[in-house]
Amino acid sequence: ANQRAWLNGYFAGLTSFDVVGGANNGVPSAVIAAKKSLLVLFGSQSGTAEGFAKKFAKRANTGAFTAKVAEANVCSLEELATAERLLLITSTWGDGDAPDNAAQLLSNLSAADALKFDKLTFAVLALGDKNYPDFCGAGRRFDIALEQRGAKRLLPRVDCDLDYESAASEWSERVLSALGEQEVISETVNSNQPSLITDSLITDHSRKNPFPARLIENRLLTSSGSGKEVRHVAISLEGSGLNYEVGDALGIVPSNCSALVSDIIAALGCDGEEAVKAPDDSETSLRNALLRYYVVTQPSTSLLEAVAERAQCAELKHFIAPENKAALEKHLHGRDVLDFLLAHPLARFTPSEFVALLRKLNPRLYSIASSSKAHPGEVHLCVGVVRFDCHGRTRKGVCSTFLADRVDGETPVPVFTQVSHGFRLPGASDTPIIMVGPGTGIAPFRAFLEERRTVGAKGKNWLLFGDQKRATDFLYREELESMFNDGVLTRLDLAFSRDQAEKIYVQHRMLEHAAELFGWLEQGAHFYVCGDAKRMAKDVDAALHEVVQRVGGKTAEQAAEYVAALKSAKRYQRDVY
Repeated sequence: ANQRAWLNGYFAGLTSFDVVGGANNGVPSAVIAAKKSLLVLFGSQSGTAEGFAKKFAKRANTGAFTAKVAEANVCSLEELATAERLLLITSTWGDGDAPDNAAQLLSNLSAADALKFDKLTFAVLALGDKNYPDFCGAGRRFDIALEQRGAKRLLPRVDCDLDYESAASEWSERVLSALGEQEVISETVNSNQPSLITDSLITDHSRKNPFPARLIENRLLTSSGSGKEVRHVAISLEGSGLNYEVGDALGIVPSNCSALVSDIIAALGCDGEEAVKAPDDSETSLRNALLRYYVVTQPSTSLLEAVAERAQCAELKHFIAPENKAALEKHLHGRDVLDFLLAHPLARFTPSEFVALLRKLNPRLYSIASSSKAHPGEVHLCVGVVRFDCHGRTRKGVCSTFLADRVDGETPVPVFTQVSHGFRLPGASDTPIIMVGPGTGIAPFRAFLEERRTVGAKGKNWLLFGDQKRATDFLYREELESMFNDGVLTRLDLAFSRDQAEKIYVQHRMLEHAAELFGWLEQGAHFYVCGDAKRMAKDVDAALHEVVQRVGGKTAEQAAEYVAALKSAKRYQRDVY
């Protein structure tokens, strides 16, 4: 409501609303009056795009603009049609989907409509992860939809991988220059502005400077006979200065498996001591670079192209052709960098050539599974360990096996905290909450429950948890049953898919208890989902729509509006991956 209010004021030309970055930022009032309006919209699932958008808006306000920043969904098409300058910063999650707080605007933009944005100039910054097939898909669709409605592209869209800082900072400078900021800055304020990234995003301990934490617990949660390996990992934050709230994520900077690195070095015909460049252009050994700085599991497109060319392999050239994207994804499953070196011995590389073809090893984010109020100085994770046999070798998840196998009490775990603005407990502690978290999706809800128990919150708590088998996969069973017996958990509904002939999942429990679930929503409950984005989150969303339609007596369209209103009010939040 507050965002809608100021947006209405922005589009009506009012001046009584605050802009990001403070009042005048030292700029004379006469210049403020001449400033240009700039709308900055963001789509953010974990908080990264939101954080960058707000920092960009703050920077823009020190120059030629009066920048307004908001979630994309707050802006209607009618309001957008009256704007002149738009910067859209969005991440992508799941199978190329827009974040929850941007999906409605993208849907509206993509629908057939005569409304045109003839006055609008725009630029899109897309954040994504090249490990996913539809890299930066949401940003690409926003870019196309805006152009199709007649908006004029200020600059070509920039797509950023997980290591986004450098590209995003360069984009911000190019945007400000293209919009003509420099002319006004030179007349009004000191133009010796610090870098957007270095000034605003790097703290004492951050993604760029992680804290070397200490592992204090590594406990198996699944039992003998389970088809999974899930571990409870506790890490000490003592001396770090790092803080977190429930709903936040912990970033882990892992190292690669040393055995795999040794095999790659042998396949290259090297000894590992050869000097190569790290991603920051510093010099290090080949072994250290492969252990700490580069991806040695999934091969990059550049490496595949180089192997295909040097080995003159027609089959690999076929796979990497743009039209064979789906076939390549299938071919890559279970294969790593070593597979391609061994399969194509004619493709030879010097150490420097080889590392130049690899992607940077990026941190992994895990939903925090603890409350800092319940565990001061500690942070807990619920980690699903990835191991499987494929093509004659055992494959390992980089970060999960780093935590499970390669870290002990003496080995530092480089960590940082990632704020998640869009996954928070209700402000009022008496508000009821419904949590849907199968498998390791239980993590943030363990944190939610610990927090509410510690502060004495009076709101009702309903957890829907599921996994494969009750006997082996009931994660945190004793804790959850204790919370239920103590009344912290008002309801605990379970769905173990393989304990009966017909598979039962959390969405089936939702439909079984549809009347109660809708009743809680009508009482003001907040609805949370954590876990797999591709299937579970979509199935749960479909079940929620069905609950509203069936029990609420609504049409499909009315149910969609009801759910959209929940999202808009921050009463439907998702932490999905």
